[in-house]
Amino acid sequence: MTFKKDESAGYLANRMARLFAQHLHERIAPLGIVPGQFPALLSLWERDGVTQKELVSGLDIEQATIANTLTRMERDGLIRRTRHPSDARAQQIWLTPKAKKIREDAYAAAGQVNAKALSGLDVHERAAFLGYMSRVIDALHSGN
Repeated sequence: MTFKKDESAGYLANRMARLFAQHLHERIAPLGIVPGQFPALLSLWERDGVTQKELVSGLDIEQATIANTLTRMERDGLIRRTRHPSDARAQQIWLTPKAKKIREDAYAAAGQVNAKALSGLDVHERAAFLGYMSRVIDALHSGN
């Protein structure tokens, strides 16, 4: 069997993800954030005060990776951590005013990257493409 990278969904998805990250980085760097922080910020902008375990579960990111990301985000003044009121082993993660202030600009930056990436597709193709991506993700989550 011959492997053709340009016919490999995994290879193409990885390449696309790297390009998204590169273009996103260019747009969010002036906001003081990097693409690796973006998933955590998106989650916290939706629901502030979650635990690290909840972030790991919701983002499909490994524990060690999110721990390093949160340490950097705390250093950069984007989050603060407080002791969880009912679980002494856990900490809640809260956005700082700095992180809350950049939310709309970060959303706009991501929207610009998405618009550029999908610009070669019409409205129906965009909907189909996003639907296919979601179905692939669901299939990989199910373990089949």
